[in-house]
Amino acid sequence: MPEISRFFGIVIKMFFDDHNPPHFHAFYGEHEVLINIAHLSVFAGSLPPRALGLLIEWATLHQRELLDDWTRAKGQQPLERIDPLQ
Repeated sequence: MPEISRFFGIVIKMFFDDHNPPHFHAFYGEHEVLINIAHLSVFAGSLPPRALGLLIEWATLHQRELLDDWTRAKGQQPLERIDPLQ
């Protein structure tokens, strides 16, 4: 599962052969969450509230890039790194 971004201890990854809907995985310590890219909503797992807030802020800024990486993953193409939240 390639890492596409990392910031404030949050690691963002995406699988090449993952299921729909288009989503990404975020890891923070022992927590994992799956975020629906289209709606920027949690559909599995959980993160502490502060980490989730930072994650949604980042995803809002990079929603188009996340969808582009999802398309690349489905086509078995290398994923692009996405700038971290600063």
